[in-house]
Amino acid sequence: MIDAAEYLLLVSDELTHAVAANRHRDHLEVALDRRVPHARAVATQVKYLARALDKLPAYAAAQCILPPRAFEQASSERCAVHKSIGGDSVLDLTCGLGVDAWALSRRFRRVVTLERDEGLARIARENFRRLNIDNVEVEATSAEEYLAGCRERFDWVYADPDRRAADGRKLVRLEDCSPRVLDLLPAIRRVAGRLCLKNSPLFDVDEALRLFPDCRVEVVSLDGECKEVVICDDGTGPSVTATALGDPDRSFTARPDAAVPQPGSFDPARYGWLTVPDAALQKARLTRQHLAGRADVWSDGGFGFSVERPEGAIGKVWAIESIEPYDPRSLKRACKGCGATILKRDFPLPVEEIMRRTGLHAGDDVRLAFTRIEGRFWTIRLK
Repeated sequence: MIDAAEYLLLVSDELTHAVAANRHRDHLEVALDRRVPHARAVATQVKYLARALDKLPAYAAAQCILPPRAFEQASSERCAVHKSIGGDSVLDLTCGLGVDAWALSRRFRRVVTLERDEGLARIARENFRRLNIDNVEVEATSAEEYLAGCRERFDWVYADPDRRAADGRKLVRLEDCSPRVLDLLPAIRRVAGRLCLKNSPLFDVDEALRLFPDCRVEVVSLDGECKEVVICDDGTGPSVTATALGDPDRSFTARPDAAVPQPGSFDPARYGWLTVPDAALQKARLTRQHLAGRADVWSDGGFGFSVERPEGAIGKVWAIESIEPYDPRSLKRACKGCGATILKRDFPLPVEEIMRRTGLHAGDDVRLAFTRIEGRFWTIRLK
């Protein structure tokens, strides 16, 4: 909770000017500098504005106010602007720092966003002022209270439920998150015909389709790390999309029940290329569908193997030097003292245990991949 006194300090000219004057410094140095007024509060803003340069560059450029917990829970701008919903009006049930509402303001004429913490709601309004956003209305109320009294219609309802328990534990099940969107569905359906729901990267794709049978599910990764599972319940599904945000952005969409033929027996002598599927493909369980006809894949959690380099694959592609049965003693003799980059899929040992058994350490002398196919363990040496 952000009380009135803290809010007034954060928006004061004195603190704003002190933050601007010290943004080039290390935040720990600022915190200990007795010449800086409200040094600890200034240092906190300096710290999070520095972190925002990558995660929230527009917020950093506008020197927005960044409360630590709200910053940690906020979407990155890259993920927020990727959401493709649009229309005349949208109701955002979960404002927080306001990053999603900021992104939605570019696709909707009017955005109404809800924040039950009065202090955080006031900060969101101030940040939208600094960002020159004038089509977002911040209501200091809960989703439950607002929906109970709402008499207007929106094109979409958007929600990114809080996935932190009171004791700090991470939550995954929708039933445990706040607000409880499943309990609010009748009220949501009354005010809008379409719902966009952002979930944890741990949220299961099959669970999304079970709860919303006609939805579109999109798994989004950023620079190879899975970030969110987004449900668009607008009756245009069912479908599953894996999107890898990077340079360039890549996407693949398929029906969740599409059949893919199983490849034949694994013949290590055939293959010259290894595909490491992007995290979004793996999470969406679309690896085999995406690589069908370009690479042999024995499971959606595994690598792709191909004779020729697979063009257009969403993931990293490496040339294979050799494929051999996994033999830690042989590897220990052959790679004694080497630093290794290790990749693994469908392999039971953690990277640390592989290194311990093979005598390897982190480095870039060799690049090795480990996997299990048809019950056998394999080591792939990459060029």
